[in-house]
Amino acid sequence: MCGIAVGCGDGWNRRQLEDMVAIQNHRGPDDSGLYIDERHHIGFGHSRLSIIDLSSAGHQPMNSADDSCWIVLNGEIYNYLELRSELRSYPFKSQTDTEVILAAYQRWGTTCLEHLIGMFAFALWDRKKRKLFVARDRFGVKPLYWYDIPYGGVLLASEIKALHAAGVARKPDPITWATYLSSGMYDHGSRTFWCNIQQIPPGGWLEWDLESGYQIGTWYDPADAVKALGPDERADNVVIEETIALLEETIALRFRSDVPVGICLSGGLDSSLLLGLVNRFHGMDSAVNAFTFYCGDPNYDETPWVELMLKDTQHPWHPCLLDAEMIPHLASEVQQFQDEPFGGFPTLGMALVYNHARSKGVTVLLDGNGMDEGWAGYEYYQKSASIDAAKGPVQGTRSPTTRPDSLQPEFAEQSESFQPPTPFGNPLRDLQYRDIRHAKIPRAMRFSDRVSMMFSREVREPFLDHRIVELGLRQPESRKLKEGHGKWLLRQVARNLLPEGVYEAPKRPVQTPQREWLRGPLAGWAQELIEDGLSHWGREWLNEKKVRAAWRSFCEHGSDNSFPIWQWLSIGLMSRASD
Repeated sequence: MCGIAVGCGDGWNRRQLEDMVAIQNHRGPDDSGLYIDERHHIGFGHSRLSIIDLSSAGHQPMNSADDSCWIVLNGEIYNYLELRSELRSYPFKSQTDTEVILAAYQRWGTTCLEHLIGMFAFALWDRKKRKLFVARDRFGVKPLYWYDIPYGGVLLASEIKALHAAGVARKPDPITWATYLSSGMYDHGSRTFWCNIQQIPPGGWLEWDLESGYQIGTWYDPADAVKALGPDERADNVVIEETIALLEETIALRFRSDVPVGICLSGGLDSSLLLGLVNRFHGMDSAVNAFTFYCGDPNYDETPWVELMLKDTQHPWHPCLLDAEMIPHLASEVQQFQDEPFGGFPTLGMALVYNHARSKGVTVLLDGNGMDEGWAGYEYYQKSASIDAAKGPVQGTRSPTTRPDSLQPEFAEQSESFQPPTPFGNPLRDLQYRDIRHAKIPRAMRFSDRVSMMFSREVREPFLDHRIVELGLRQPESRKLKEGHGKWLLRQVARNLLPEGVYEAPKRPVQTPQREWLRGPLAGWAQELIEDGLSHWGREWLNEKKVRAAWRSFCEHGSDNSFPIWQWLSIGLMSRASD
């Protein structure tokens, strides 16, 4: 994985580009480079994490064979070998997937995106057309942020902190914060938690030229893709066979790497299915490293399922213990790299995993995100196939997800209501679409990208292959919700790959003792953070009396939901990080 930085138009300089590259060095510590076209006011910067073709031929920014195009890429194109074969008339000078994009663009123009299977954010300067073309992958696995320079130019980067390093003011966006504190939404479309810094949306593009400035649009939307395919009316066994073949292919593609590949193993159905597919692809006796975080609390311990999956295999297993004493320091460190509020203690647990993977020399890890959204795995999909079935980010809670009553009235009025689109006119599919496009996937990808890049590790999401997501969305409800389980058809697939006790296990959210630790051994730390938040940004946002009363009640009486507390802690963490 890598970090990219771009300046175009007026109002930027070389020093800003250098600063953006330097502050993103953790994303690509193996190499860095600059390309500046002063005549056309274009500059590219790149920090490289070497994954494919480790030689100097993979250096970026990279130019095309005829020197008419330049590119910087963050991500991987998994089907680059197939595309390379199709584009064999192009005079390749490297073995990289980056150069394949250059060749594909010269063959197909901007529609080259439709040929790419991967996760990516790239910027391409076409010198002949004098046009900058920027694009982000279908589900936003790789990030891309931008700033509209007041004097007619644009800055782009892989991380928000890079834009701050270039001089963009560090000013919290009150609309985003009010919406987050009111509704719990982490993703706000093009908005971020910082004023004047926007994100290119998943499946989005940006074009810029000297004459007309910039334009933004969307090149992929899963609803459009699924509608074009139509409902799946084939027999169950036919769909099961296609699903198995597609899963096997997507695992094979994501094992393409010139550095070691491991897996994240949680004990749930999805990561267990991932391991089952790895076993089929590599064999039970292969030495594919598996990494799991756990908290040492039997109420939240999934290691028995992990051990069951690893039984009779030779995969080295690396359990990583997250305990309460680690939280204060680890939370501060992780916040420095997240730039925006992140997802609580589970994200900290994953930080341990990626740090341990680095110590073992494993650069690439496969993760199981995407199946629940594409194939209806969450509990609330079964309880109600309604667009209102899941308000906010917390599952399985009876308490209010957020505490909007704790906000100052003037601040609360800035919150924007979100009405999820209903492109299918089908309650279940529309709810899945909401989670894929606007809720769960966007925030999960952000948390995962930042915490893995913190340790220069690349995370690949096989189940977010667009073909698998589209196949899941196409299926009738009877293939998703049946016999008291979600992901019914996937469980039929898993019967051939997993031990019985794993594929029949119910859906379990990723859990930690966050509630117990915050009102127990971490209560002092939490109170200090809340007070820090109240003395900084929170002074204008929160009703201090109500926040303190809610905190006391949480400590004295407990709750099945610690998310409002975590929101207030996030204000403290971010205000400390910005000082």
